Amino acid sequence: MTTHPLSKEAIRQHPAASAGIISFLLGRYIFAAFFLYGFWHKFVNGWLTTDMMESYFMQRFAELPPESFQSIYLESFAIPMALPIAWIVTIGELIIGIGLVLGLTVRAQALFALFLVVNFAAGGYYNLTLPPFMIYSVLMMIFPSGQWLGLDRTLHRRYPSSIWFR
Repeated sequence: MTTHPLSKEAIRQHPAASAGIISFLLGRYIFAAFFLYGFWHKFVNGWLTTDMMESYFMQRFAELPPESFQSIYLESFAIPMALPIAWIVTIGELIIGIGLVLGLTVRAQALFALFLVVNFAAGGYYNLTLPPFMIYSVLMMIFPSGQWLGLDRTLHRRYPSSIWFR
């Protein structure tokens, strides 16, 4: 069995690598906090039971050039599917946030987060926070942060052939 990358021995032998791992994990928890806040905001404001999402889509649709990709995306997909999208986004943010906090299926959670963020951009909700979210999602798919700190490490030992806990 290899030494855990956050053990005292590993930190002493590889301080720079350990600092990088700790920084990455801190980023994962900040990322999770954004998603949990997104869930909470939508949940307490009734996005699952009202037309709030559709209202936001309609407002954004009116602001966009009519022939833009975002306008077509909103008109042909997002606006007609506003309530199911509200559920997918809201519950998705909860699942992503909890998974990242627990270090459970981190790579799958990162892929789901990337999917949501790309769809936000497609709907015309592009802002300066999206590229860092996209980049960090990809980094979480590349690096095994759930192995460093999380349930993925334990579950991978129990189910070594499962792709979910790598």
